[in-house]
Amino acid sequence: MTTLVNYVVYFVCLRFLSINYLISNVVSWICAVTFAYITNKIFVFNSKDWSPGKIKGEVIQFFLGRLLSLVVETVMLYVLVDGLSFSSEIMKVLTNLVVIAINYFISKFMIFK
Repeated sequence: MTTLVNYVVYFVCLRFLSINYLISNVVSWICAVTFAYITNKIFVFNSKDWSPGKIKGEVIQFFLGRLLSLVVETVMLYVLVDGLSFSSEIMKVLTNLVVIAINYFISKFMIFK
């Protein structure tokens, strides 16, 4: 579902709002990461501690961990789209495969351990 949120927001920004693909990527990242934190906490990693201190730490770690994948994806998109002239729509899908793997391992082994 997080990937779907990411794609939908990206394509809406890109195609319907005519926002640059790199900015669309950042906007879609913000929406997807917000959605992902809540769904991962509840459904993926079954984390039951909702105390303010725990949530604050998790949110900071979660967003910082995801920030790494945003940088990786943005650099990959830039190289593939601007550097090699591939389609931003197709490259968004392909680069997201790398992002999914990075995000899972960061969440599994660092945030919701």
